[in-house]
This record gives sequence, structure tokens and C-alpha cells, in this order.
Amino acid sequence: MNIGPLEPKVPDLIVAVLCFALVFVLFAKVLLPRLVRVLAERTDAIEGTIERAEETRLAAERLHNEYKSELAEARRELAHLRQEALEQGAAIIAAAREEGARQRDALISDAQAQLEVDRTLAAAELTEGVRLIAIELAGRIVGEPLDDFASSEVVDRYLEELNTKFSSRGATG
Repeated sequence: MNIGPLEPKVPDLIVAVLCFALVFVLFAKVLLPRLVRVLAERTDAIEGTIERAEETRLAAERLHNEYKSELAEARRELAHLRQEALEQGAAIIAAAREEGARQRDALISDAQAQLEVDRTLAAAELTEGVRLIAIELAGRIVGEPLDDFASSEVVDRYLEELNTKFSSRGATG
């Protein structure tokens, strides 16, 4: 077969085959191992990155779970503290009310005692005033001044009888 100017010459063909073999051996012995090593390193780096990313994800997940549990614990403690504060507030309010009631009762008791003292003093003053008026009226009726000492005993007896009558009416009436 004659292909003309494209027909290779045998010496050129041998040189080409030898060059090809040399380049092939060079690629197979030098370049190919380097390529395989670089690809292996890259694969290891990618796999290592994936493993580190997975470890980081797991660590982040653990931290997130710890955060959630600590947050839940803090919320429980906050609720507990809030409940204690409410109870203490209620106790303080109850103590203040009790103290207020005690002070009110003491004021009422003191006021009643003071009223009783004032009533007794007023009754004594009124009794003395009534006694003096009664002696003076009796003296006018008789027409001469009465002896203070003798008449005061009579008036005192009369006022005592009136008190007894009013007391018995008040108890029965």
C-alpha cells in the first residue's frame, strides 16, 4: 500500500517508537507515581477534612446539648428562686398584716383604756358638780347655807342610790 508522502520511513518509525517508549517509561516511572502520590495526598486531605468536619460537628452538637441542659437547669433554678421570692413576699406580707393587726388591737385597747379613764374622770367631775349644785339648791330651799360636810354625805348617799337604780335598769333593760 502506497500512501505517498505520508508513508513513514522505517528509521523514522523506529526513532518515533523509541521516543514514545522513552516518554512512556518516563511517565510510568516518574510522573505517574508523583501523580498517584499527589492524588493520594489530596484524597487523604479531603478525607481528613471530612473527618475533622464530622468531629467538629459532633463537638458542636455536644456543646449545644450541654448549653440546652444548662439553660434548662438555669430556668429550673430561676423558677425555684421565683417561687421562694413569692413565698418570702407572702410571708412578709402576712407578718406585716399580723403586726398591723397587733398594733391596731393595741391602739384600740389603749384608746378604750383612755376612754374609760376619761369617762371615770368626767363622772367624778360631774358627780362633784351635781353635789355642789344639790347642796346649793337645798340651801336655797331651806333658806340658809347648809353645812358642806353633812350635806355632802346626804348627797353622796342619794347619788349612790341613783347609780344603783340606773345600773340595775341598764342590766335588766
